[in-house]
Amino acid sequence: MQSLTINAERLWESLMTMAQIGATPRGGVCRLALTDEDREARDLFIRWAKDAGCTVEIDQIGNIFIRRAGRDPSLPPVMTGSHLDSQPTGGKFDGVYGVLAGLEVIRTLNDHHYVTQHPIDVVAWTNEEGSRFAPAMVASGVFAGEFSLEYGLSRTSVDGTTLGQELDRIGYAGERPCGGQPVHRYFEAHIEQGPLLEAEERVIGVVQGIQGQRWFDCTIQGME
Repeated sequence: MQSLTINAERLWESLMTMAQIGATPRGGVCRLALTDEDREARDLFIRWAKDAGCTVEIDQIGNIFIRRAGRDPSLPPVMTGSHLDSQPTGGKFDGVYGVLAGLEVIRTLNDHHYVTQHPIDVVAWTNEEGSRFAPAMVASGVFAGEFSLEYGLSRTSVDGTTLGQELDRIGYAGERPCGGQPVHRYFEAHIEQGPLLEAEERVIGVVQGIQGQRWFDCTIQGME
């Protein structure tokens, strides 16, 4: 197998272009899920994907899947990706790096005319942050079978609109069934959001443990 090296300048340019959507004065982004800014980011990602020769599918909860065909279309895809939505005061690399790094892998394979055995999918998950529609990771959770589609679409924002209504509004309520498709392997590139790699002067690390989350509804009864 030939040695392949990504085009770092092209990846950086894509990250900086995407960071203009929902840019904040302090250098971050505000791109809440299913807002007009999120729609603009989705549109840009899909345009770049089509320019790279990928097919595009959107599932019933708005997850975007782009695919570069492999040598054997019967094989399940190798998947990578992350999310394009942000926290209200989010960083410009959180989530989006994983999506655009996956796109850059596809571009690099194209540059070298390299054909993989498996298809390669890059996914942009809907509402991964959960800052507008709680809980976080709801659409990837539907894909993984942790939540029902009905549950995901009925999540409500503080202004009373549901996730399903906003998908319809921005034109990203797709037809592909959500979940149920086999995946050969899943990888996600992500910024560390911490000091360890920099302190150890390392450029990359492999996650071996991660913080878990539990959600509880509590009713507290007492007396004054």
